[in-house]
Amino acid sequence: MTPRISLLSCLRALNGFSVVPSHANFCPTLKSSLKASSRNASTVAQRRKHRDPYAIAQAKARKAANLSRQEVLKKERAAALGNPVRGITTPFVQSFDTGLPPSLGRTVGSISKKAGSDSPSPSPRGPDAQPENHLNYSLAPQELQDSLAHSETLSAPIPDVLGYGHNEIENEKLIGKHAANHANAVEALSRITSLMNASSKDRLRANVARCVSTFGRHETDRSLPPRNPAQPIAVSDNPSPQLTPSTLPDTPRAGPDTGSSEVQIAILTAKIRTLANFLETRGKTDKMNKRNLRLLVHRRQKLLAYLRKKERGGPRWQHCIETLGLTEGTWKGEISL
Repeated sequence: MTPRISLLSCLRALNGFSVVPSHANFCPTLKSSLKASSRNASTVAQRRKHRDPYAIAQAKARKAANLSRQEVLKKERAAALGNPVRGITTPFVQSFDTGLPPSLGRTVGSISKKAGSDSPSPSPRGPDAQPENHLNYSLAPQELQDSLAHSETLSAPIPDVLGYGHNEIENEKLIGKHAANHANAVEALSRITSLMNASSKDRLRANVARCVSTFGRHETDRSLPPRNPAQPIAVSDNPSPQLTPSTLPDTPRAGPDTGSSEVQIAILTAKIRTLANFLETRGKTDKMNKRNLRLLVHRRQKLLAYLRKKERGGPRWQHCIETLGLTEGTWKGEISL
């Protein structure tokens, strides 16, 4: 006959689990109920430690399937719409890497036929072959040459010092030393002022200036035709006269155009290319610059959508996307990086 065990008068005392009665060890049913209550009262972090391995394997499989599907969607979008970050590399975009303008000849893609030859030959590409014509720090080549000539005159040896002019041997030594020092100075200044040795900030400054001069409306108004005129606006008081954009008085422009949509798109493209090159080579773990790249790409997308809506596929729009190599992936749909 099993021994009689007195149960607790109130089971609510077991909620704290601070004191377990000694006679609970003699009752297997009561002991299992205590363990179940303890397991139910544990926190989420404690339950996560003791999660079922099968559930962990399922979560990993779902994550791997989602990542693989994202990669497939990115490849399909890039194949259909193009790269949303880089687009197509054109000579103008390629020149952002050096800060030098592209070659003054024909652009990539244009085909020229040689005299007496029926086979087309592609045009040269890349930066300008004469980097000395484009200097850093907004210097003009003539300014540098004038400064070097003036410094050579100031550093020339004086005849009245150290017996100059009395001894021909000393005279030749001084002249040779002065010529060597001047040659070293010329070489040093040419390297300092060269855009090939400039920092990324200096190259960006030169690229911004070229974007303003290439896409600014103070320059493109002379070469590009205006967009299609809008519908005439009739005046309510007198319906006979009609106002059109061509008849309205033009507001004079104060200085170069730096705020139009195409100029801002070109500047953002230069910044995006510099940042993308950095992230591909040295900044693979730089999360802050990845976020900055995402912000720049989305800002350019908004400006492209606005320009496409306002220009209605006009010459400014075509000039912008052809020069910068922008595809539909840079402004159409959702861009996820």
